[in-house]
Amino acid sequence: MLSRLFYFRLFMQAEHYKISFKGEDLTLLPERAIWFPKYETLLVSDTHLGKGSHFRKSGIAIPTQLEQEDLATLSDIIAEIKPKELIFLGDLFHSDINNDWEWFKLWRQLHQKINVVLIKGNHDILPPMFYKTLNIDVVQSKKIGVFELYHDLPKTQTAHYIISGHIHPGIKITGKAKQGLVLPCFYFGKQYAILPAFGKFTGKAIIKRKENDLVYAIAGKNIIAV
Repeated sequence: MLSRLFYFRLFMQAEHYKISFKGEDLTLLPERAIWFPKYETLLVSDTHLGKGSHFRKSGIAIPTQLEQEDLATLSDIIAEIKPKELIFLGDLFHSDINNDWEWFKLWRQLHQKINVVLIKGNHDILPPMFYKTLNIDVVQSKKIGVFELYHDLPKTQTAHYIISGHIHPGIKITGKAKQGLVLPCFYFGKQYAILPAFGKFTGKAIIKRKENDLVYAIAGKNIIAV
């Protein structure tokens, strides 16, 4: 059993977690996204749409509804906060074109008024025309406020604080009896932040936090500063 303090905080936290960081107001969402109210921009990372179909082609039984659930969750967020812009921090679509692309096309048609930007990730291998037909801008990086957005951390240092994705960060929560579980998390270090993977069909890499790092774990519909 986890510590009593952990459970107390788990059920007492609000669903949306507002923070002030680098002079900017951010809202961390338990659906694994960040909302920038000042810029009316929603940020998500590593959706990995089409990953289920990719594995099913290899004979691995993966539930067909995973991608639809992720897109439905994204639609729910949009309906609630009404962003003008949606930025994907890379790995939007997992691999080559497959049947799940048709679900994403339908989803895009339902949200035509939103400006959608994809910061290209290592899994984003589809030809540019696929994104162009859906009115999605594909870039290598993008600046928002005091932040610079990438999929993975750049090899050269930048003048701005970086927000990235790629590694699917997780944090291990341990109780008094040493039992524990790994939860997805938002990580804010000295020079960069990392978003959790939005896609449900993704793993987690346990981060090694340093002194003064800020980590916010996602436990169901709650966000917990750990």
